[in-house]
Amino acid sequence: MNELTRLTPPRGGGVKEKKRVGRGQASGQGKTAGRGGKGQKARSGNMHFEGFEGGQSPLQRRLPKFGFNPRYALINVGVLEGLGLTEVDLDKLVEAGAVKDRKDGLKILGDGEITKAISVRAHKFSGSAKEKIEKAGGKAEVIVIPRKATPQQRKAEEKKAAAAAEKSKLR
Repeated sequence: MNELTRLTPPRGGGVKEKKRVGRGQASGQGKTAGRGGKGQKARSGNMHFEGFEGGQSPLQRRLPKFGFNPRYALINVGVLEGLGLTEVDLDKLVEAGAVKDRKDGLKILGDGEITKAISVRAHKFSGSAKEKIEKAGGKAEVIVIPRKATPQQRKAEEKKAAAAAEKSKLR
């Protein structure tokens, strides 16, 4: 097996020595060290990094941030009272016209009062909303969306299934 201490360059060279600049005029890279005379690129610490646009505000800062901010369809407990439904979920609220857009799910907020027992299924509840619904004799059921499996998890499951299939063949 090769060791790092025994590595050799390929035949015919292949290892180029680093260019030493600014070591006198006789070296060919003296005085200005290959940077030419004057100008921004000749200065030390020039702004030559990815995204730099010469002082203009760069594109990644001009554009707004986006992604990973789930937006819920919001509705208050007081509105649920006025609908006259005994069971409430996102589909029924859209049907009744209380919610216009389904968005990423339904969140129940605690503004208003509730007197009737209502069974509510939503993705999220505020603390006060859950308290008011349960105090009125209703149920606040949280809808749990199962997480998507990562590629690594899927691969592990496939291996496990293949091993189980192989094991059953041997019997």
